[in-house]
Amino acid sequence: MAGKMNMESRTGRDNQRFGTKGERLVAGVVPLSADKTRVLLIQSTRRGGWVLPKGGWELDEETAAEAACREAWEEAGVICTVEADLGHIADTRPTSALTQNAPKASYQFFECIVQEEKPEWPEMGKRKRQWVSYAEAVKALDPRPELLEALKLSSIKRS
Repeated sequence: MAGKMNMESRTGRDNQRFGTKGERLVAGVVPLSADKTRVLLIQSTRRGGWVLPKGGWELDEETAAEAACREAWEEAGVICTVEADLGHIADTRPTSALTQNAPKASYQFFECIVQEEKPEWPEMGKRKRQWVSYAEAVKALDPRPELLEALKLSSIKRS
């Protein structure tokens, strides 16, 4: 992201991209430390608990990777570099768990190396961030199979 970092979080779904089956296209990051021993988790605003930064891929963003890096900035306050495309991960939630605010989604995750952690970021009032080991992340992401799968696809050190 060149230039000044935007301190406003994007809101609403007006520019949201959707797939061929009407699913919401969501881009996310597995933000790793430079030595790949830790992953940065953020607090979920809806359920509490810890999650990976992710959000809707919008129409004005050329690539899902661009959207993923924007989400990392807005939600976690980090500047990161995409190292690998971890591919598409299906939304495994049962239909009963889907709502108008949480429709069926198709996730695309990217492994990123965090270059810089800023002291202020758009969602700092809503979320805390925390560096954790692989084992701690597995435990924290257990309720979210799509996030756990992204973590497991990454090259984080598992010791």
